[in-house]
Amino acid sequence: MNLEILYWHWILFGIALMISEIFLASFFAVWFGAAAVIIGGLLFLFPSLSPALQVFSWTISSTALALAWFKFLRPLAIDKTKAGLSKEAITGEIGQVLKTPNGEERGKLRFPAPVLGTDEWLIISQDELAIGDRVRVVDVSGNSLIVKKA
Repeated sequence: MNLEILYWHWILFGIALMISEIFLASFFAVWFGAAAVIIGGLLFLFPSLSPALQVFSWTISSTALALAWFKFLRPLAIDKTKAGLSKEAITGEIGQVLKTPNGEERGKLRFPAPVLGTDEWLIISQDELAIGDRVRVVDVSGNSLIVKKA
């Protein structure tokens, strides 16, 4: 029995791999599918490619596409914002006291550059602060920052 692989076999195989990505959710099988579609296109242009060369080309192109994904494309998709990480984003920041906290009244702090969308924040502190003191954020309490003298 002589098995002949036609270009549309590769294209269907590639589409099936890309559709399987819906169920795998790893964004990895899509590159094997894309490589299969590429081989289908090559086989359409050059129908005399041997099956061994087709499989070898598919292996090489799958590997190249997967490596390109991990090296170049995936780092671009990483979320570098600190959205949802307010405590982690603001802890350790240093600002200047605009208004000192006293009793139940909260003070006010200004950062040199906006942090989480604003440069002025309400503050709470156990330290004796004066206007103009530099303070470091140590924690977050609701919408106020807990600070210590820097």
